[in-house]
Amino acid sequence: MKLLALSAPSGSGKTTLVKRLMTEFPQLAFSISATSRPPRGQEIQGQDYYFLRQEKFDQLREEKAFMEWEEVYPGIFYGSLTSEVDRLTREGKTVVFDIDVAGGLRLKSKYPDQTLALFVQAPSLEVLEARLRLRGTDAEDKIQMRLAKATEEMATAPSFDHIIINDDLAQAYAQLRDLVQPFLSDKA
Repeated sequence: MKLLALSAPSGSGKTTLVKRLMTEFPQLAFSISATSRPPRGQEIQGQDYYFLRQEKFDQLREEKAFMEWEEVYPGIFYGSLTSEVDRLTREGKTVVFDIDVAGGLRLKSKYPDQTLALFVQAPSLEVLEARLRLRGTDAEDKIQMRLAKATEEMATAPSFDHIIINDDLAQAYAQLRDLVQPFLSDKA
């Protein structure tokens, strides 16, 4: 089992990087996370996330059905279902996680030899704020909450295997590709 975890504060560009990576490397498969929050924008059940009612999320936590889970924001939970990872691993895929910072660190600590944990960050909090505002998906209070959390998350960056500064998307992707290729080639 090989796990590739990309973690970042909201707005750092990790999802864009993951999508591009998935198109270049067919041996990768995306682990769809479960969440207790409702869909945003054009998100699709079973494609972007598994949207669960809080009661169902709690039940799965009690059943230990998650490889990792986290209360990312107050009352908003995310988690990686073991069944999802098992399914992809049986298909011979390397599993890719677009995951919050705490979740990425949890995967790395639980599966240290199988996980490449990468931290993606914007070049500054000001750039991050501009990106969050440009997305147009969050109210002001949510943006402020995300920025406060980003400060905490950036402090954990040294705990990851590598840090990718996403100032220029092409350069960030080239760095990501250069880190992922040897990980995928390693037969361990």
